[in-house]
Amino acid sequence: MKRTIETDDAPAAVGAYSQATATDDLVFTAGQIPLTPDGDLLDEADIDVQTQQALENVQAVLAEAGANMDDVLKVTVYVEDIDDFEAMNAAYETFFEESPPARSAVEVAALPKGVGVEIEAVAAL
Repeated sequence: MKRTIETDDAPAAVGAYSQATATDDLVFTAGQIPLTPDGDLLDEADIDVQTQQALENVQAVLAEAGANMDDVLKVTVYVEDIDDFEAMNAAYETFFEESPPARSAVEVAALPKGVGVEIEAVAAL
């Protein structure tokens, strides 16, 4: 059975989606952008700062679902500029120091609110 995950520790969903959905075994986060839970958009920040905020949002959503970053099986990272990959990766690595999950990183033409990165995850429960 599907359940909806919602926490005040990450930005609220601003459309027809949930912060995450979960089954008995898995949790799927929505894409998280560098928006603080208080609504501050970090679109002008360097990509490492944007990546950190997006992953802090993922982390908060996972915590509400009963998971943590060690439970993450797969991550998809969308970057507006693939030249930002190295800086994004340096920030990303701090969240997955041991046994990192599978990951795809994709350059896209644009992201919501003009940010440089959006990150989604699938984790085991």
